[in-house]
Amino acid sequence: MFGTERSAELLHEIHSAVRALEAARIPNVEDVVPAYLALTVFYDSLRVSYREISAALLAACDRVSDFGKGPTPRTHRIPVRYDGPDLDFVATSTGLSVDEVVARHSGRSYTVDLLGFVPGFGYLGELDPALHLPRRAAPRPRVVAGSVAIAAAQTAVYPLDTPGGWHIIGLMQTVMFDPTRSPPALLAPGDTVKFERVQ
Repeated sequence: MFGTERSAELLHEIHSAVRALEAARIPNVEDVVPAYLALTVFYDSLRVSYREISAALLAACDRVSDFGKGPTPRTHRIPVRYDGPDLDFVATSTGLSVDEVVARHSGRSYTVDLLGFVPGFGYLGELDPALHLPRRAAPRPRVVAGSVAIAAAQTAVYPLDTPGGWHIIGLMQTVMFDPTRSPPALLAPGDTVKFERVQ
């Protein structure tokens, strides 16, 4: 665990540690997964002991100069057609016009905090405070892939057809997850996302 209270600074430190561990290419490490306060390392316990792997991980983390190495975070520009089924509800609930909702959502850059829920689902922060709404009271049984949605202080794009309880404000055509692509997920923790309105 890196800390006890979520913050942008702590998340940046965690993302940097993930990149450092990935750059270290420690044998038998299969994946490094960030969270808001910590990171999880998956390794092959049949090939290496906990004591051995923890020593290698700690040594890599001790090399603070390595933090930030590895893949450079990317910037993604994602065109969005803002016509989602919840757009009017979001406008009414926030006291904003539809155009103001769109302008506030598309008017800032978001950081990919982490991936979760389903493959390629990026939790993006920080949403404009004027757009903060709790999740829907009743989740939809099916949200189509490419749906752009908001809930609480975050926004996201559904990468696959799944159930979902976020407010859908738009739709986009960018493929967020493709198992035949390398890497399969378009987004990675630490990346930046900018949504652009299209008609």
